[in-house]
Amino acid sequence: MKPYSESCEQNKAAILQVIQPLLAQSNSLLEIGSGTGQHAVYFSHVMPHIQWQTSERSDRMNQGIQMWLDEYCVDGKLDNLQAPIILDVQQSTWPEIKVDALFSANTLHIMSWDDVEKFFSQAPALLNDNGLLIVYGPFNYQGQYTSESNRQFDVWLKNHDENSAIRDFSAVNTLAEAQGLKLLQDYPMPANNRILCWKKKG
Repeated sequence: MKPYSESCEQNKAAILQVIQPLLAQSNSLLEIGSGTGQHAVYFSHVMPHIQWQTSERSDRMNQGIQMWLDEYCVDGKLDNLQAPIILDVQQSTWPEIKVDALFSANTLHIMSWDDVEKFFSQAPALLNDNGLLIVYGPFNYQGQYTSESNRQFDVWLKNHDENSAIRDFSAVNTLAEAQGLKLLQDYPMPANNRILCWKKKG
């Protein structure tokens, strides 16, 4: 059975409203942590000028992503949506590809802090000059939750995995800046989420 994420369906339109203008000049994108593949199918359909590459960890890779991609196929071709590649932020060698943008939704709070550090140390090398790194999810500010629901969500995360947690904006921004990324914008989103967009210096 094809997997389904209710949160993907709920947030996709709001995310698109922010990222579509940001990606207007981008021709290639790697999505890190594609999950069910719902975001990839929706965004690639609306933005056909972008070659959208999906990816997922090997232990989370399942036929679900491919089911969503197959449903999107036209005449047996994936067109601008590419089948997932295996990518774990902890792997020593990342894919030798260059893209105009990287996108990742609801991943940083699932990762351990060590994973987050690896993410920011490796990801910028895949970006072309002036490329964008776009991250969606919940963040804390000055060590404080932005809502009671985020506090409760953080408790839930830690109960499921002690290494998971909502990350602090300043901490992740420091990691990004250390890799030559400049914050372009911090966008407030529905349900107490954010979109953070950094640009690689050319």
